[in-house]
Amino acid sequence: MIDRKHRFHGYGSLRHVYTHGQQVRSLYVSLKYNVNPRRSVFRAAVVVSRKVDKSAVARNRIRRRLYECIRVYQDIISQPYDLVFTVFSPQLEDLTPSELQGVVNKLLIDSGVISEPTPEERDIIVGKEK
Repeated sequence: MIDRKHRFHGYGSLRHVYTHGQQVRSLYVSLKYNVNPRRSVFRAAVVVSRKVDKSAVARNRIRRRLYECIRVYQDIISQPYDLVFTVFSPQLEDLTPSELQGVVNKLLIDSGVISEPTPEERDIIVGKEK
């Protein structure tokens, strides 16, 4: 799970990102993002609709897996972005952790939230120890 300071609180914040943010899509997930100059750190939310899976257990598992992928970027994302990941495919649950990390990485690079990672950052993302 990501730190409390990196989580959204309240519906109004999400509404602002939905109305003013830009969007990048992948095969399974879309990312809406917006720069928030009022903050000093980024915030992230993961939205998994009941259309994706009827079971709350499955939706929460998808949500937790995505939050874990986002947690890796806590030290890499330097600007105060508001990020909303919206899952629209149940096939995301079947991805391996490295494939899921690749999906999140591609979305963040395509949106411009992060640049291409340096070799040190790539080791952090992949999970290699020094």
